Amino acid sequence: MRQAGTNLPKVGRYNRAVVLDQIQLADGISRVEIAQHTGLTPQSVSGIVRRLLDEGIVREDGASRGFSGGKPRTTLRLNADAGSAVGLHYDPVELSCTVVDLLGRPLVVKRRPTHPGTDPAEVVKSMAELVADVLAETGVARDKILGLGLATPGPVDLKQGTIVGAPQLAHWTRVPVQLMLSEATGLPVTLDNDATAAAVGERWSGAGRGVADFAYFFFGTGIGGGLILNNQVYRGGSLNAGEFGHSSVLPDGPECYCGNRGCLERLVNPTAIVAEVHRRLAAGPHGDSVLARAFAQDPDTVDHAAIRVAAAAGDPVAAAVIDEAAEHVASVAVNIANFIDVDLIVLGGHGIQGVESRYVDVVAAALASRPLSRHIRVVGVEASPLGTDAAVVGSAALVLHATYSPQLSALLAE
Repeated sequence: MRQAGTNLPKVGRYNRAVVLDQIQLADGISRVEIAQHTGLTPQSVSGIVRRLLDEGIVREDGASRGFSGGKPRTTLRLNADAGSAVGLHYDPVELSCTVVDLLGRPLVVKRRPTHPGTDPAEVVKSMAELVADVLAETGVARDKILGLGLATPGPVDLKQGTIVGAPQLAHWTRVPVQLMLSEATGLPVTLDNDATAAAVGERWSGAGRGVADFAYFFFGTGIGGGLILNNQVYRGGSLNAGEFGHSSVLPDGPECYCGNRGCLERLVNPTAIVAEVHRRLAAGPHGDSVLARAFAQDPDTVDHAAIRVAAAAGDPVAAAVIDEAAEHVASVAVNIANFIDVDLIVLGGHGIQGVESRYVDVVAAALASRPLSRHIRVVGVEASPLGTDAAVVGSAALVLHATYSPQLSALLAE
């Protein structure tokens, strides 16, 4: 693979993105501070800011005096109302859609159930209808919409805009969903897998905001991951990096659909957690467990949502299973800390709703005691502040990221 050069127009666009990125990340920043943080000359920064003000993307917000005193400096902020992005997350059991402003704040989130066996054409039709409903509810002008981000289960072929053959989606083999959805909505579509989209959302408006190197675990129907390294989305050679769910944590564990054994996903996805709780409840008396009484009356009521609620309340069976799942997650988190040396690990998605603190506590304990570099610094771990909306907000953030964030791949591409 040869290295590509670049040209001055590309450098100019990249510097513009660098300046805008600083304004987006800061809660108010001056031209002088932008120059200090980026290494650009004050003249270059002033020229770029002037154009951003003319375009309405950035606004001046009064003046503040620097720490060293002297002349007050004009504060710059992103103009959140200058544009919007639509986000759509396709989970095997649910469609969710949002519209966000330029700060990544959702104006509305709507959900609609779906089924993993549904024909792709029918799913795309439902997607387009949901997008139309959300846009109608928000009343955002069409000319303010930058595009539509679509987050789906992987693997995906980003170059072709296709879902290649997600194991949890029947009939989705080389489906050109990016083109189909663009034609159905009339909007340009940015496609990515849901875990990477959620990681981009974290960088734009979540726990990863301003963090140069972090890893994101997405807990949904399966377990996915995303990587932000040196402020860039890391995608790997096939553009599908971050499949943390297919790290083997039990070499002699159950076979996974990927062909591996003892995969993290196979052990801690909702189906596996429900199966393990049912096994323990059926194996013996648990008089101190609320779930035991519910299980005796109707095992179907002891589903993943009920288990999470019970674990959060301290039910011994549910808590033990969740904590064991968290230990498996912790093993993969430690491997990531050793292999990649990230600063932060973020845990998010609807699969850990209500039990985020249990996962965070277990993973934090492992990161404080097991990575080789722990005596230099301890890798942080946080629950995503985006919560259950991580993937859908992330899907909209795909558009914001592609439009405004500095990307070395674009700078170096032919």
